[in-house]
Amino acid sequence: MPQSIDCILFVSFGGPEGPNDVIPFLENVLRGKPVPRERLLEVAEHYQHFGGISPINDQNREIMASLEAGLRDAKLNLPVIWGNRNWKPYIADAFAEMQQRGLKNALPIFTNMFSSYSGCRQYRENIQDAIQTSCGGQQLTVPRLRFGFNHPLFIDAQVSLIGEAYSRLTEEQRASSRLLYSAHSIPNSMSDNCNYVAQLKEAGRLIAQQLKIENWDLVYQSRSGPPQQPWLEPDISDRIRELAVEGTQAVVVAPLGFVSDHMEVLFDLDTEAKATCDELGMVYSRASAVGTHPMFTQMLIELIQERLNEGSTRRSIGSMPPLHDVCPENCCLYPRPTGRPSERPA
Repeated sequence: MPQSIDCILFVSFGGPEGPNDVIPFLENVLRGKPVPRERLLEVAEHYQHFGGISPINDQNREIMASLEAGLRDAKLNLPVIWGNRNWKPYIADAFAEMQQRGLKNALPIFTNMFSSYSGCRQYRENIQDAIQTSCGGQQLTVPRLRFGFNHPLFIDAQVSLIGEAYSRLTEEQRASSRLLYSAHSIPNSMSDNCNYVAQLKEAGRLIAQQLKIENWDLVYQSRSGPPQQPWLEPDISDRIRELAVEGTQAVVVAPLGFVSDHMEVLFDLDTEAKATCDELGMVYSRASAVGTHPMFTQMLIELIQERLNEGSTRRSIGSMPPLHDVCPENCCLYPRPTGRPSERPA
């Protein structure tokens, strides 16, 4: 990584900031995808339960504020520029701001810690599209920060947050509990071309090892593809029902695959999965997402320093090495019959 990096490009999914934004936002998310209008309207109703405002925006502002403070403490003069995939400020807006401020070389941070088409390659494609749109195709330095799914600080932050969720259970409930790591389901054809599942399982194993927990599962949520297309399973609510039959009294849910407590966490977990637990007489306790935890911010600062100083130590733990910095050409492909990849659905 050259020393000429002059800003951080904070890249996220985006979300509506009011009721009138919801439908246009979801149309952006689902444009070109085989998702029926009925599904769009169903998801729109989820947002309207929360006043049409996605919590992802304020949480991103909090994460960026923590990051900016950490950069100052580390004596790194790197402004943080915000750009979203699906809503204002768009990635193209971020590049326009860079041009106005005379900034040329950005280091992108994606609000994701695991490899997949929708979590990495799609963002890289969006960045290249924005360069063509906003910068006249000029060459800019836009490598990405490596994902820290197996960084010790990411694991420690998760351990802290999940430990807090367990502390809300009684001793009897803990004795008959199951830890469920939840991640966004993706099509099997996407999963087959990346290490998404392997990375989630490795992070889950490392966290459970530190917490001395043997009973855990990786589950999925937020599927929205057509019924005939296989997606990763089991669905979290389906697994909760199985656990109830097995006699489990409580579940601790950790949104491992998500950086912030955004709409999919609040609705799919705290509304739907909790309702399943309530129906079955099970206790539900959820850990917060990792995004605003101090150790997560500390990890981001360390990863930035790592990229600024070639040859520095690249920390990771467990059986998998640190993830690559520069993605190979065939990394995280998503072959589809239509020939066009699909980004993550709402």
